[in-house]
Amino acid sequence: VITGASRGIGFEFTRQLSADSKNVVFALVRNKSTSKQLYELKKENIHILEADITDKKALIDAAQAVSKITNGTLDFLINNAAWTNDQRQNLTLDAYEDQDLLEEDLIKSFTINVVGVVHTINAFLPLLHKGEVKKVITLSSGAADVEATLQLGFAANAAYSISKAALNMAVAKYATQYKKDGFVFLALVPGMVNTSGGPLPEEVNKAQIALLSKIKPDFEGAITPEESVKLQLEVINKWTVVDTGAFVSLHGNKEWL
Repeated sequence: VITGASRGIGFEFTRQLSADSKNVVFALVRNKSTSKQLYELKKENIHILEADITDKKALIDAAQAVSKITNGTLDFLINNAAWTNDQRQNLTLDAYEDQDLLEEDLIKSFTINVVGVVHTINAFLPLLHKGEVKKVITLSSGAADVEATLQLGFAANAAYSISKAALNMAVAKYATQYKKDGFVFLALVPGMVNTSGGPLPEEVNKAQIALLSKIKPDFEGAITPEESVKLQLEVINKWTVVDTGAFVSLHGNKEWL
């Protein structure tokens, strides 16, 4: 099961995993009518399900739909769906002209990026318990790393960063609880990924390189979803219960880019 599968990294997970006809892939999207890319894949092993991760009933319904097809089991859950306010992501915590907007961004980020993921995991846990692999992968962000934030002097995109840091703790809590049952929980950073579907504007690319070269001097710019997912799958496939609950990058370490 892959959440947020209609575009970007979620779509690429769906595309790459469905390339193996032995895989049965469930693509969760908020709206089927805007998921044209998924339908264009025309893969018999992809099942497109509609569920907003903030809608508990929709998630339970989706889990039931999966259960009917898999005879009550699930091996992998990939929590990709997330939210950030693109229009206000450059603001610091004290830069909002309207404090109500600050509160709105903080609450919405937490509601979707933390509470929504928790509801998703809870909805699919019964199926995962009966699965053979029992892997729950949750996409996090290097912006959730305190040391990197301080090193970069990166005060912006605060609501998103705070929510992703809280998400890492949620992953650790699940990992602590279910390690005895053989579950593998992982907070995985996809790197700096260009999900726009085209080249980034030159000024955006230059700004990213100028900032992120502070922690990676040879940083050359954002990678494609295809590159990111390929590396993430390598980490997912090799990760074991010994290191459940970890917060790592697509390289399997603390190198976020």
